[in-house]
Amino acid sequence: MIAHLAIWTQDLERMRTFYETYFGAKSSAIYQNTTKQFTSYFLSFGEGCQLELMHRPDVPSDSADPFIQRSGLIHFAVSVGSHRQVDALTNRLKADGYEIADGPRTTGDGYYESVVLDPEKNRIEITI
Repeated sequence: MIAHLAIWTQDLERMRTFYETYFGAKSSAIYQNTTKQFTSYFLSFGEGCQLELMHRPDVPSDSADPFIQRSGLIHFAVSVGSHRQVDALTNRLKADGYEIADGPRTTGDGYYESVVLDPEKNRIEITI
């Protein structure tokens, strides 16, 4: 079982607020290591895998185009329960100014999903 995924972020608080607001994440207290200038939050989405948001001022931002596929971890998926909820959350994110990379649509392998970009352009599949 995967325990957690981690994202380096340039704006820790903005990212925490995004995942709390749109995906119902519950955040841990902030962890700070002043020696390494490292801060992080663990976000929980009920049961299962957590998302760790991490910040350190010396980690550069990624300039890769989020619309281009590449090697390495490219996205993670969040299940919202129904076609209607996929559509509603996608529309809410779009109305709030977030980029929709794809969908909503039914994929060739039968998944109903959309792909949105978080504030730092990480790809999130919203699925049933």
